[in-house]
Amino acid sequence: MLLQNKVAIVTGGGSGIGRAIAIELAKEGAAVTVNYNRNEAAANETKQLIENDGGKVLVLQGNVALIADLQKLVDQTVLTFGKLDIMVNNAGMETRTSILDSTEADFDKVIAVDLKGAFFGTQFAAKQMLKQGGGGRIINISSVHEDWPMPGNTPYCCAKGGMRMLTRTAGVELAPHGINVVGVGPGAVDTPINKDTLADPLKKAALDKAIPAGRVAEPNEIGGLVAWLASDKASYVTATTYFVDGGIMQSSPGL
Repeated sequence: MLLQNKVAIVTGGGSGIGRAIAIELAKEGAAVTVNYNRNEAAANETKQLIENDGGKVLVLQGNVALIADLQKLVDQTVLTFGKLDIMVNNAGMETRTSILDSTEADFDKVIAVDLKGAFFGTQFAAKQMLKQGGGGRIINISSVHEDWPMPGNTPYCCAKGGMRMLTRTAGVELAPHGINVVGVGPGAVDTPINKDTLADPLKKAALDKAIPAGRVAEPNEIGGLVAWLASDKASYVTATTYFVDGGIMQSSPGL
């Protein structure tokens, strides 16, 4: 097992990519704290799946946009499992609004969850890792849209662009302490956030055609990469983003 005796936190771990990450970390031997904000039932489903496979898991409610909740998440994890080795800042949201129609509330909401949550999740995890010694891994689940524009989803792109530089700058700052900070940028993934598109045969066909690999990703394909990045196999990886997009960022109309 790649992560035997390690302890991890996955924010937004109740469903979608977060659930897949939590399950993969647990399969590799890590004790995992699954954080959720509203959907307790989904988080408990994740817990059951991990426990059915013999894994150790703790479920904690908390809004990553609130500093006190993030600190409690780290503190309760350490209280339960004794330490923190891996922090996965996965929780995210979007409003699907453009530069012309985004309200202040839209912008603040997305930045608070996607960027502020990742920033202070990184900070609090790093402080704990420094306190206990031995280094650690902080993995920020970003998006292809940290680098690739998505018209009509501007606050989200701004947040993910900020996460890109959070990963790079924190990775440089924390490298001397043995703490690696890495981004993972998924493309289209078969998760609840894409359910409307994937349920429409025409939209799904158009999306599959736009991806050189010819299909959207399965959540476990993201989870598997995160588990590897969290392990000693990736000990020299930091301050960069791994894109998992089936080639869509490099696609061309062929003109």
